[in-house]
Amino acid sequence: MMKTIPVTEAIGKRLCQDLTQIIPGEKKGPRFRKGHLVTAADVPVLLAMGKAHLYVETERPGWLHEEEAARLLYALCDNQYFTPSEIKEGKIEALATADGLLQVDQERLVLVNSFGEMMIATKPSYFTLRKGEVAAGMRVIPLYIEAEKLQAVRQKVHSLSSEPLIQLAPFTPKKVAILTTGSEVFHGRIQDGFAPVLKEKLAAYPTEIILHTVLDDNKEMIVAAIHEAEVAGADIILCTGGMSVDADDLTPGAIKTAAKKLITYGTPVLPGAMFALAYGKSGAAIMGLPGAVMFSKKTVFDLILPRVMADLPVTKAEIAQLGYGGLL
Repeated sequence: MMKTIPVTEAIGKRLCQDLTQIIPGEKKGPRFRKGHLVTAADVPVLLAMGKAHLYVETERPGWLHEEEAARLLYALCDNQYFTPSEIKEGKIEALATADGLLQVDQERLVLVNSFGEMMIATKPSYFTLRKGEVAAGMRVIPLYIEAEKLQAVRQKVHSLSSEPLIQLAPFTPKKVAILTTGSEVFHGRIQDGFAPVLKEKLAAYPTEIILHTVLDDNKEMIVAAIHEAEVAGADIILCTGGMSVDADDLTPGAIKTAAKKLITYGTPVLPGAMFALAYGKSGAAIMGLPGAVMFSKKTVFDLILPRVMADLPVTKAEIAQLGYGGLL
């Protein structure tokens, strides 16, 4: 078992844990790592860090050191799209190995965190992760924890599902068609302000714009353009403009006519309430983008696009759930 001794008597002993040094405004991190053999030169440094006493290594049957326990907690999250970080100060992190969308089994995560003396913290479900970013961090609270307690948690988690607690749905390449609607653009009265915004947003994902056309406020023309985009191989069809309830705004009706399945016209998200989502006969995601997408930094489009890029079908029930936290 571990033993507490004065720092002045720790020379020649090995540390049981990482010891953190905090220098305000400069750094916070481990100054001495677990297993470090304490030397006489270390003593004044340790005292300056406020370490008058230290834990040193001894055997402790039936108990797990914080680093061993952290590895076991990490195993609950591990899969092909995550890799473990180095353990520092008893904590280990799950790092994304690809760009994608995070999904968290919240029920089982709460179960782990309800047992006490251990924790796993994650980014929220549907959080966009880039390769190398942290998806989750985990550790036990005490320096040592009973092996039986951690094993009981693992068994309970696995009894509910054998799947990892966190998953990553990687983004896959998509071909995109942009259909700009509006007589004011079609007749050259104003320039298309949507396209530059969409091109910037799409650049953050593995996309290729294969078609960009400008259409008049004509339902038949819009329907035909959607079908042409599908034939051209578009995976995503973005219809911009004409999404309100004005007499000239025919895009929602055109999307409904052209699509195999309309998921929604209208969302509980602001900005972006007049957004539409449907799936075409080819399986392409068809989105009707209201004017807010052109002017606001974040709208419902920024919530839906990553799901489509990760090949996660969006249902009407999931759209309804976006109202919680939907004031962006």
